[in-house]
Amino acid sequence: MNYQSIFRPGLFAGQTIIVTGGGSGIGRCSAHELAQLGARVVLVGRKLDKLQAVQAEIAQDGGQADTQVCDIRDEPAVQAMVAAVVAAHGRVDALVNNAGGQYITPLEKISARGWEAVVNTNLTGGFLVARECYLQSMQAQGGSIVNIVADMWGSMPNMGHSGAARAGMVSFTETAAAEWARSGVRVNAVAPGYIASSGMDHYPPEAGDMLRAMRRTVPLGRFGTEAEVSGAIAFLLSPAANFISGSVVRIDGARPQVRMGWPMQLPSGEVQQRPAVRAFNGFHRAVTPRVFADDAGGGA
Repeated sequence: MNYQSIFRPGLFAGQTIIVTGGGSGIGRCSAHELAQLGARVVLVGRKLDKLQAVQAEIAQDGGQADTQVCDIRDEPAVQAMVAAVVAAHGRVDALVNNAGGQYITPLEKISARGWEAVVNTNLTGGFLVARECYLQSMQAQGGSIVNIVADMWGSMPNMGHSGAARAGMVSFTETAAAEWARSGVRVNAVAPGYIASSGMDHYPPEAGDMLRAMRRTVPLGRFGTEAEVSGAIAFLLSPAANFISGSVVRIDGARPQVRMGWPMQLPSGEVQQRPAVRAFNGFHRAVTPRVFADDAGGGA
């Protein structure tokens, strides 16, 4: 069984697409879909074993993928990584700027070192990769960039470092879209809300009850799937989005619209299966986060 993408086969044939954070979660899923649609995917991350595991999966499914070990916070390393991709493939057609991470803690307990680590990963690192893709390839040949941010509208309590960085990345997206349009480069962002992804397995066990309860704060009454995020990424990279730049596509089930005092009614039973709202998961290798393993109502 292969990835069940809604997009036409060969959509990205002949293109080289970098996916940072491609060893797990949304990055892994997106890499699979893009490879299934004909792209040669370059998986970028800090851990070679994780990248090679995804590379092997893609090869087993008939796709093409390379790996590049890189800490995106390291400017010389990013420059060398993009140079290696251009040397091997001639150009970078698209970038999925997905790598990121954060941890749960209130603002008053975040150290300067912790703040910098999250901001450097979620903002500075994404900027460096995008800048180098532009300078080393896209400035001369055009291209498309999709930055992965987060549902930070209305703030991110207990993740203030990540919220600040993600908001900064939205601003960077808008600025880059304006400045780089002259070179035929589109820059957009995707903002996932509560997604049932492997990233949830990195939170401490005591966060389990909170994570399982989060779906009840989403008007659609469920978590999103990695494939629902990947589909938005593929759309923004596709020719159908050629007049879309500087935009942020939210994948969040209307979560930011929840208001105090409004009696939210969650869909249930038959309503959850109606075509317009039921979960889409075309990713044949998707894995349920461990935090939902014993939760029949959790996940998507």
